[in-house]
Amino acid sequence: MHSVKMTPKMGFGHVYLTLAACMSSLFQFLRWFIGSVIFAHNRNPLLLSLTSSNKSASDGTPSNEPQGKKFRQYVTALSATVGPFAVGTVLAWTSPALPMLLSADSTIKITPDQGSWVGSLIAIGAIFGSIPAGKTADLIGRKPVIAFLPLPFITSWLLIYFAKDVWYLYVARLVAGTCLGAITATVPMYIGEIAEKSIRGELCSYVQVNVTLGILYVYSIGPFVNYAWLAIMCGILPVIWFILVLLVLPESPTYLWRSGKNKEAEDVLVMLRGKDYDISGELQALQKELEEKKPNGKLKDMVKSKATLRAAFTALGLFGFLSCSGINVVIFNAQTIFSSTGSIVSPKTSSIVIGILQVIFTFTSSQLVDRAGRRVLLLISDSVMAVCLGSLGFYFWQLEHGVDTSVFSLVPLISLGVYISTFSLGFGPIPGVMVGELFSPEFKGLAIGIVCVLASLIEFSVVKSYQTLLDNYGRGVTFGVFAGCCVMGTLFVLFLVPETKNKSLQEIQDELSGKKKSEQKQGPSGS
Repeated sequence: MHSVKMTPKMGFGHVYLTLAACMSSLFQFLRWFIGSVIFAHNRNPLLLSLTSSNKSASDGTPSNEPQGKKFRQYVTALSATVGPFAVGTVLAWTSPALPMLLSADSTIKITPDQGSWVGSLIAIGAIFGSIPAGKTADLIGRKPVIAFLPLPFITSWLLIYFAKDVWYLYVARLVAGTCLGAITATVPMYIGEIAEKSIRGELCSYVQVNVTLGILYVYSIGPFVNYAWLAIMCGILPVIWFILVLLVLPESPTYLWRSGKNKEAEDVLVMLRGKDYDISGELQALQKELEEKKPNGKLKDMVKSKATLRAAFTALGLFGFLSCSGINVVIFNAQTIFSSTGSIVSPKTSSIVIGILQVIFTFTSSQLVDRAGRRVLLLISDSVMAVCLGSLGFYFWQLEHGVDTSVFSLVPLISLGVYISTFSLGFGPIPGVMVGELFSPEFKGLAIGIVCVLASLIEFSVVKSYQTLLDNYGRGVTFGVFAGCCVMGTLFVLFLVPETKNKSLQEIQDELSGKKKSEQKQGPSGS
């Protein structure tokens, strides 16, 4: 077992408390700036979003639709997304941990190839968590599944802490990956069902915001603690999540209504929206879904649904191109990548800068997603990512061919900084937002589970093949391949991804099934 003691550098607790306060203030400023300056709102949007029952529409014009109070919806969504925060620590753990494990004084001896397995096995684990979690959430409810997930998370960190050889790490990463897959299949779905459509995109974006906060958390503490303390400080997060889920989260009103628990569904909606909000419209929409759809649809029924097939194609494309952009390669190997650049900025500092940028721009995306729309952010994101990865690939190609790159020593940090920022603005959070919006309730659990399985296979292939590409072709070609994938992802969004901004879940289903707007507005009788 590893010695549990702090390193001499671990005397900076007050620094992180100060950093947290500064980040909180920065978020408040960004929210005010985006709402009041960019969109010229005449009142503070933070106060509007938390307390108003008549929020403006996403384009800045007053909405004619009834709006509930937002505070409880924010609290519920943020409590649910502590799980994604824990996911962020799992993703980023390899960045500081692998250099420790590969060092000469490590008590666990691993090879670079074994290190690539440690990084990539979470994607295999995600396969075993996605479909069971989604189907179980349809059968017993969203809350019980989410409440269970912290327990295997804690187990994975205990395995890492007590690890004696690489097999402990393999099992730990598989278990953590199972939780990751289950969270991907359940938390966005849950938030999409408890949120009003006017803030649904923003609240679903908080899934990715908290993932990036978890990544920044590990990047920030990793350089200052040893292996054992890193596991401890990551392992306390699932404990906090477990407590919040039990104390704060209600069951999804969509699940309750579909289960025949109408009074409980009404009570949850009143609790989330406020006593003065008229919930009759939402109840009518839930009843319409119940009458038109069969609950807990089977695979044979799902493949006959045009809307579900198109939703699955869209979601899989988004998650597939997300993985092929190389984002997890960068997150898993940030310190190693920066060490190979020869930059004047230290790898540890560069990683922290990247983590901070990721948090800031993911939060910015959460404020823009219901105003600018999903498609425009995705298009900006992937096109700029392609340019950044192309620049980085060209830099590495020159470096590998003996060209003096000292004049361009800041290119890697700038390229990766802009790459991470634009990824966080669009392709990071928005696929998670849209996966909670695209599927109808009776197929949602199964469909999201299948998409997560296929996306996990793509992610595993990308992360595991990174070391092979590196050994055979170098970093220049490898990052050039990632750039090409971003170009294809941009074209995919441009021609095949629908806009879901400011649309109800039923309106999205109607559009995916090919119904015209005139048909969507007519009731069953055609009136």
